[in-house]
Amino acid sequence: MNILICSDGTSASDDAARLGGILGHATKAQVTLLGIAENPGDEQPLRQALDRQTDILRQAAVALQTVVQTGEPIGQILAETSAKKYDLIVIGSRRSTASGRSWQSHRTYEIIKAVEPPVLVAIGNYERLSRILLCSGGKRFIDDTVRLTGTLAAALQAEVTLFHVMAEPPAIYAHLLELEEDVTALLASGSELGRNLVAEKKALEKFGVVVKVRVRHGFVVDQLLDEMREGNYHLIVSGSSRARGPLQHYIMGDVTKRILDSAECSVLVARSQPPGPAKGLWQSLARLFR
Repeated sequence: MNILICSDGTSASDDAARLGGILGHATKAQVTLLGIAENPGDEQPLRQALDRQTDILRQAAVALQTVVQTGEPIGQILAETSAKKYDLIVIGSRRSTASGRSWQSHRTYEIIKAVEPPVLVAIGNYERLSRILLCSGGKRFIDDTVRLTGTLAAALQAEVTLFHVMAEPPAIYAHLLELEEDVTALLASGSELGRNLVAEKKALEKFGVVVKVRVRHGFVVDQLLDEMREGNYHLIVSGSSRARGPLQHYIMGDVTKRILDSAECSVLVARSQPPGPAKGLWQSLARLFR
């Protein structure tokens, strides 16, 4: 595995170095520390910060190389990831205050949308990652995300909670709510959701990972935020997908943005592939007649 850790010399980059060191050590990855000075005058303080972050990574006993660039950060990260294949990019959490709340900066979103590999946003400072929340939409096109999560969880010896939120059914179908809250019954139900959750659970278990399945009902964002607050997770995995047509960037849905804005732990934004046009159309039509 090749991991790229991006640093602008701030304390947020220190968190990225610590987290990248944990993952690099666990996966025996080759780690590249990319320092970016946006202006020539920033290079000296950046190099001082890189010395500090290099010490952090050496303590983690990772195979390390350091690269220093000057220029617009997103462009430099995009150039680096285009020139060399990376399996994971780690960046620090850059937050700004808006309307009394804490929001991820525009630059964080732009990096996630621009680069090809999955992006891990380091939030907080953990000595280990032992509890991972994997957000599942219940569809099969998150297979790549499941494999990445399984790989990391196995290396970290972490437990994975496979999490899905279902809409509240109309009152006349309240009995369905009781069925779906019974995870064992849901997984054995043979429904599309049940089959897909079973497939994701089995795929994770092939990595030797302990997997729990959690299902909630209601508005997706509200239920997800409640689960994040109550579950004491160290890492949350959410998704993004490539824009359709000629656009060469990734799209983050509102749920992923809310996770990034609200999470108190690190967030991995993984890449998911949308279903093909024909398959997606026929699946949608089939659901209308169920």
